[in-house]
Amino acid sequence: MSTTQPAVTPRVTPPVSDVSERARRAKKSLTSPWASAIALIIAIIWTVPTVGLLVTSFRPELDIRTSGWWTVFGDALAGEGVFSLRNYETALFGSSTNLISYFVNSFVITLPAVFIPITVALLAAYAFAWIDFKGRDILFVAVFALQVVPIQITLIPLLSAYVGAGISGSFWTIWLSHSMFALPLAIFLLHNFMKDIPASLVEAARVDGAGHVKIFFSVMLPLLTPAIAAFGIFQFLWVWNDLLVALVMGSPNTFPLTVRIAEMAGSRGGDWHVLSAGAFIAIVVPLFVFLSLQRYFVRGMLAGSVKG
Repeated sequence: MSTTQPAVTPRVTPPVSDVSERARRAKKSLTSPWASAIALIIAIIWTVPTVGLLVTSFRPELDIRTSGWWTVFGDALAGEGVFSLRNYETALFGSSTNLISYFVNSFVITLPAVFIPITVALLAAYAFAWIDFKGRDILFVAVFALQVVPIQITLIPLLSAYVGAGISGSFWTIWLSHSMFALPLAIFLLHNFMKDIPASLVEAARVDGAGHVKIFFSVMLPLLTPAIAAFGIFQFLWVWNDLLVALVMGSPNTFPLTVRIAEMAGSRGGDWHVLSAGAFIAIVVPLFVFLSLQRYFVRGMLAGSVKG
């Protein structure tokens, strides 16, 4: 009695697709030593002015006027380098500068100007993404089209409306202006992230009896953390570094740090020791925010970019 062995089909390796080949080539080119060296050189060149500003902010006024900031390295080796915090004390608490009050104003302006548009945009994006109502697509296109409207042409009409409402020169005018300018982009970005969430999650929540409020807070918000953080960083940097809106809509009591530094550059252009310290005071907060939320920023930028 003989047994017949089943034929063994040889394993054939599938050919590499064009997409995989292009991905392999792109990865090889991006990880080449030349690309890394060029990126490193660009990063160093980009960072040099900031390093110079930081070093200058700690140097005495006389040293700033007589030598360049790069001489501190040779002076340090010779044991002659002198650094102090006097420039920061003058910038923050000096009678003619008093940046500490403007520093506080920047926080008072920036935090609500980030929180308000994110809150409104989340609700609007959820409605556009998961609530079916008449004219939804047309309204969404209209909101998206508002991004092309230049900020400059809206300042005078908005200022006239604020004067008529009796709130001109207050923090409310700056908060509302920044919120209105940020809403089109915020709604567009958050809407796209919400649409990438699998519909099966929403349907499962509805089967369990969840309404829109429950779905929004229990399903959407935990998944939107990278997107919220990414837009929050953008909005924080934009508002913190803004000069135009604060200058037009604000008043001397509500001016942020950027307005005061611009005034110092015009009236105290020769006081480099104070200007350098004031500029770095304005830099340090956005730098800390970006570095602390960088992982969320990268995840927010990459989320939804690859489907598979």
